[in-house]
Amino acid sequence: MTHSDAGNYAAKHQDRSIPEILETSIREALVENRLSCSRAHKLALETGFSPADVGRTADLMEIRLSGCQLGLFGHEQKEKIAAAANPEPKLIKTLKENLTDGSLSCLKAWQIAADFKLKKTDITAACEAGKIKITPCQLGAF
Repeated sequence: MTHSDAGNYAAKHQDRSIPEILETSIREALVENRLSCSRAHKLALETGFSPADVGRTADLMEIRLSGCQLGLFGHEQKEKIAAAANPEPKLIKTLKENLTDGSLSCLKAWQIAADFKLKKTDITAACEAGKIKITPCQLGAF
């Protein structure tokens, strides 16, 4: 969904059912009517729902997600992630080996960050430098 679709997040979902417990948990977690990526993932762990379920429910509730842990959305312009000038060749090779249909999934990006003992945003910077697109999002934001 694009910025022009903001406020109409539910339109991308066929199934319109909202689990009551998840709706309540999301409402309690909101800050300025937004749900951060990290809080959404914590809710998934706490409630037993998947991150995708949390993201879909937030969409159906017309809640905007913020603070992507990869730095891809929901940050002020000054907080956007800058591309690393020279990422380690082994890292770029690993990223490219983990592409599916030409892109790296958010989940794979997280796993590679853990494997290389890097911050998640370092993976995003390396992807920017290597012209690698990250998608899909675990929450369904992109």
